[in-house]
Amino acid sequence: MRKIVVIGGGLAGLISAYLLAKNGQDVLLIEKKIYPFHRVCGEYLSNEVLDFLKREKLMPLGFELPHVSNFLFSDTSGKSIRVPLGLGGFGISRYVLDEHLYQKVLEKGGEVKSGVQVQSVWFDEKEEQFRLELVDGEFINADYVIGAFGKRSKLDKTLKRSFIEKRSPYIGVKYHIKADFDREAVALYNFEGGYCGLNAIEDDKGNLCYLGNRDHLRKYGSIEAMEREILWKNPSLQHLFTTSEFLFEKPEVINEINFERKHPVENHILMAGDSAGLITPLCGNGMAMAIQSGKLAAEAILAGKSRKEIETNYGSSWSAHFERRLWLGRKVQRLFGTKQASVFTRKLIQHVPFVAKQIIKNTHGKPF
Repeated sequence: MRKIVVIGGGLAGLISAYLLAKNGQDVLLIEKKIYPFHRVCGEYLSNEVLDFLKREKLMPLGFELPHVSNFLFSDTSGKSIRVPLGLGGFGISRYVLDEHLYQKVLEKGGEVKSGVQVQSVWFDEKEEQFRLELVDGEFINADYVIGAFGKRSKLDKTLKRSFIEKRSPYIGVKYHIKADFDREAVALYNFEGGYCGLNAIEDDKGNLCYLGNRDHLRKYGSIEAMEREILWKNPSLQHLFTTSEFLFEKPEVINEINFERKHPVENHILMAGDSAGLITPLCGNGMAMAIQSGKLAAEAILAGKSRKEIETNYGSSWSAHFERRLWLGRKVQRLFGTKQASVFTRKLIQHVPFVAKQIIKNTHGKPF
């Protein structure tokens, strides 16, 4: 029997577990992988979270973290335009950040069970408790559950969440590289059917992460062949792929990335991070949103006097912070991933820079 169980140890799960443990709550975090590990992620963190991380002493020490102040947009032909990034941000790998937050959870007395997956979770209305079954056969009861299990999980199927029934054509692929590029810019390179992001992270490395099309992968038979036939048609990407040193033995890959609308509370579970809603990667602030949603989930539990109050307050605060940003991200997505749309967008940014500034402003939050 536990007071609170957090399912998933990404940014949202780690932040919520940290804050709950810090405030003396009995919290167990369950993560299917063993720290540290890589995740498919843009690894650009908006400065909207900087004050919070410093205030909570959650910034990793001993790393030279690159400051990112510009946005570079490249259409499918390789022509590009650069604009200021407003609030700006910094680059940091999930390998470093997640491991650091994991250690902070342990320091505050939180318990972490890693290397094991939650197979099912359901709420017993009569007992007013959750019951979780792990793949190793263990059962755990809990008063509250925070669902931070990411973009797409087997749990989404067992919970019968509506978005999981809709197929998605998107795949995500990530590399760490050593290359000669502008370390003060987060770059977005369009190609037919998707786009590729690049930004600097610690140790003079770059994070190269792209959203591609499943049909292209099926057609060409491998990640490498798809990259040569599709991504390399953008001359800037061809140069990047052929002149960089790739640091992974093989890329990190995830399938069926889905941007359909989700709900922040389902089956009495407080959904946080990508489990509650996935903003399109081109907006560049998914990591910041995950951190803030984990904070909101923890605060709702700490302040609430009843289950209904906790669920209502969290749902309202989540929607107020993120609903419009997610909606706008889905609309902006249409301006990327095709020749005509990307050329139009580049020219729009070039001749009407106010539009780009407004999109950046309205898909990012304020410091908290």
